[in-house]
Amino acid sequence: MKIRAFEEDDRDDLIFMVLQAKDALGRKPKINEDLLDIRGHYMDRGDQFWVAVDENGRVIGCVGYSRIAGTTEAFLHRLYVKPTEKRKGIGTALLQTAEEHMRDQGITVAKIHLGSPKEQWFESYAFYPKHGYTEYEPRYMKKEL
Repeated sequence: MKIRAFEEDDRDDLIFMVLQAKDALGRKPKINEDLLDIRGHYMDRGDQFWVAVDENGRVIGCVGYSRIAGTTEAFLHRLYVKPTEKRKGIGTALLQTAEEHMRDQGITVAKIHLGSPKEQWFESYAFYPKHGYTEYEPRYMKKEL
């Protein structure tokens, strides 16, 4: 497994992986608009988006972040891991990659907006606290970097 910056050639494979991940969680698969134009929603704005790829170059995970204007804070977005690749440390590696890059960019607080109802987002509510995130208001967690 390798983590690298998103490239346009990853787009369709990334979208397919995200739809699989949502389906595996019992959620109705739909695509988020930002995933249709990652360069425009992240990179062109000075933010970042990464993919985890397997030995065949197939996308098996992703994460991105966007700065909160006028602050040293950023929101993490779209941390997904392909269902068949879960519990292999890929999500942790993606999160650590994003956090390290944010620190290097002067970001001091990482935030995450979690979905509702909580039962559909049980993995996120378990994952982020394991990595030092705490809830600061309903459906929102943060971590000092």
